Amino acid sequence: MNTIRLTDLAHGGGCGCKLAPSVLSGILAKMPAAAPFANLLVGTETADDAAVYRLNDRQAVIATTDFFLPIVNDPFQFGRIAAANALSDVYAMGGTPILALAILGMPVDKLPVETAQQILAGGASICAEANIPVAGGHSIDSPEPIYGLAAIGLVDPARVLRNSTARAGDTLILTKPLGIGVYSAALKRGELDDAYYLEMLAATTQLNTVGAELPDLPGIHAVTDVTGFALLGHALEMCRGAGLSLTINFARLPIFDGARKLAQSGIGTGAAKRNWASYGHEVTLADTMPGWQYDLLCDPQTSGGLLIACAPDAADAVLAIVRARGFDHACPIGTFAEGPARINVI
Repeated sequence: MNTIRLTDLAHGGGCGCKLAPSVLSGILAKMPAAAPFANLLVGTETADDAAVYRLNDRQAVIATTDFFLPIVNDPFQFGRIAAANALSDVYAMGGTPILALAILGMPVDKLPVETAQQILAGGASICAEANIPVAGGHSIDSPEPIYGLAAIGLVDPARVLRNSTARAGDTLILTKPLGIGVYSAALKRGELDDAYYLEMLAATTQLNTVGAELPDLPGIHAVTDVTGFALLGHALEMCRGAGLSLTINFARLPIFDGARKLAQSGIGTGAAKRNWASYGHEVTLADTMPGWQYDLLCDPQTSGGLLIACAPDAADAVLAIVRARGFDHACPIGTFAEGPARINVI
């Protein structure tokens, strides 16, 4: 079993196997509009991280699902990464998870039952860290290994965090470094150093639990997490929702040193190219920016960090809390302004 490379059984990995933003938009373009529901606080209208449905004046349920193909070869770690990624959507809405259901697809003719057991055990271990049960799930026989969670959480309706409510003048904070997609590409090619692999595991299995604390902080206006559509894609969702422009300072971006070196050597993902093709027309880059830099801007993140839009005078306090929770690389990366929904990278 130890000789089986899970990534060899998958055509993509992690959030990099998401449909490209333009493809997804095309699919959803003819989706019938949902009937109005007074208690549906967050639906599909702004491409937010999860649905939120009000139960009463003090409670709303958060519902989300996320699953993908292996980003690593170790089945236990694959389960941990996928579970952390799925629970991130609940935290990004300002909520606290209460339970999860497992989603499992296995090529039963290619992998032993022990592999599936380890994947499930990895996911359960992350759920235990979040203090929630895996209360059930669903499995299928599939050509490629698939794992993820349907996650349920709770939040006070007055404390819901959205991706669409940034304000002009807000500072944008990113809590985790970029480069997970580059690391995954190098791993699939057998070119990822052990130290970088451990760095990748640490980042992708770090729960975004700080998101549940953010509604209590003054000056927090909007939050989302960074996953398969990359930094630019998810930041653009914030811009579109709020009707604002955003300036990002590339020099301030937290980037894994190893990912920077690998990107400079030409290693990257096909998903980064698909991302750029989908939304590059909404981005203005500095004239002198080399290709490896905008590849990192479009690099699909798996279990990535949070993007936090806050009042500029609240940024120091927000950073202090975030860093105290173990997000050592968190830093301000840009500023929102009045203007059309697009991003300028300087």
